[in-house]
Amino acid sequence: MQRNLNQLWQLLEPVVTGLGYELVEIEYNPSAKHGLLRLYIDHEDGIRLDDCTDVSNQVSALLDVEDPIPGHYTLEVSSPGLDRPLRGVRDFERFCGEIVKLRTGMAIDGRRNFKGRLRGVEGDQISIECDGKLFSLPLRSIEKARLVPIIG
Repeated sequence: MQRNLNQLWQLLEPVVTGLGYELVEIEYNPSAKHGLLRLYIDHEDGIRLDDCTDVSNQVSALLDVEDPIPGHYTLEVSSPGLDRPLRGVRDFERFCGEIVKLRTGMAIDGRRNFKGRLRGVEGDQISIECDGKLFSLPLRSIEKARLVPIIG
């Protein structure tokens, strides 16, 4: 599955960025009858319905030609939402100072789950302040990271 997502990423990212958007995430849920391919896009000015429609039309045309997914599926294009995923150095730098929730592949200082303020990025390490303590985590150890929405 991960290989398929990497191939989809390589195919679709140039189209999305060529339209002026950032490809944030790809989810693919295959099904015997009807699968679902969901793209999350972002833009510094936010995402409107027209943006999703434009990206959907271009991506759909490309998928029709390249045919990387067997069978029937639905294509959805959406904004990443308030709890947007963080994928690489650029995301961690961009959202420095925000509250994040992340999970590491292996325990670091006896824990795998961290929720706190993202304090910085230096080289291949991020620093996050959790429970009054500063942790330095290798980027490669992070399995999943998301912003924590602050409501109110």
